[in-house]
Amino acid sequence: MHPKARIHADPVLEVDQFDRLPDSLVLVILNNVEDVRSLGRCSAVSKRFYGLVPLVHDVYVKIDRVVTVDGDAEDTLNLSSPKPRNILSHFLKMMLFTIIKPFHNMRSPNGAGRPLFPQLAQHSPAQVLRNFTHIRNLRIELPSGDVGTEEGVLLKWRAEYGSTLQNCVILGGTQVDRKPVGTEHEPYSEDNGSMPESFYTNGGLKLRVVWTISSLIAASTRHYLLRSIIKDHPTLTSLELTDADGQGTLCMGAEQLKEFRENQLSASACSNRTQVPACNMKLKYAPYLELPGGIALQGATLVAIKPSTEGSNGSHTSRKETDAFVSGAFDGPFKFAVKALMKRRTYLLEMNGF
Repeated sequence: MHPKARIHADPVLEVDQFDRLPDSLVLVILNNVEDVRSLGRCSAVSKRFYGLVPLVHDVYVKIDRVVTVDGDAEDTLNLSSPKPRNILSHFLKMMLFTIIKPFHNMRSPNGAGRPLFPQLAQHSPAQVLRNFTHIRNLRIELPSGDVGTEEGVLLKWRAEYGSTLQNCVILGGTQVDRKPVGTEHEPYSEDNGSMPESFYTNGGLKLRVVWTISSLIAASTRHYLLRSIIKDHPTLTSLELTDADGQGTLCMGAEQLKEFRENQLSASACSNRTQVPACNMKLKYAPYLELPGGIALQGATLVAIKPSTEGSNGSHTSRKETDAFVSGAFDGPFKFAVKALMKRRTYLLEMNGF
């Protein structure tokens, strides 16, 4: 019987091949990680990673809960409960964001026993992101949409901001249905391309006004909460603040971020949000739309919003650029809905700042 062979470690093979990779290539890998929790765990791997993680360019922060004004963790908003219907009450509570503790028990790799991110007492995104010194592209995701809607109602918005609102588009529908395959819908008798008389008498117009104001309040509140993050990260070239429900997105590009830093923010006197300027709105409506994927949208409405004082802060955009923003605001079947609604008759509305 042959004796069992013993395996001995070869000193030559003990060299870590990963150490041969240049820092620039490791940063490419870390940039593809993006998620701030995963990056925090990467920092605990080695001294080399601990020094490289703060240099990444692309970061994604997912927020799991919202803390109330007094910051009491026991009074944290319960995400499993129904969405608040009173949007103003909801926004007054959104004073501070927190994320689940990804770095709580992690220590620095130098063995000193000190926390990897020592200043994360409240675990707010602004505090987490202070450890990253070269962020260019930042995405933040809220736990849910800000505007409560009834089941089956569609409400999506996208807003572009500098120091104030530059563009906003809202897509809504009173009912989203799955259309059985092979069925055909008879055209609405009132659909002659114009707004039906019933739209004014059954509260349809009032509902669209509520959607518009609620979406603008949500966007301006998010904008206000980004102040410290933008101030702490002069390297930012793109910033997107969205939510897990896919309801609303606030976006800022390089030009908008530059304009944000150069101009003073106008805060609203009534709550913790930036002021919504006086706006011109273009409303388009279709009683029924069939979308790709067997989706049927009833009461389809598109609202394109631009400040009526456009150009006062150097934020002038051409009609072609505005149309491109509106048509590219949403993906999938909702992109089709926007393009279909853009061909409909336009109704002009005006709104004072608030």
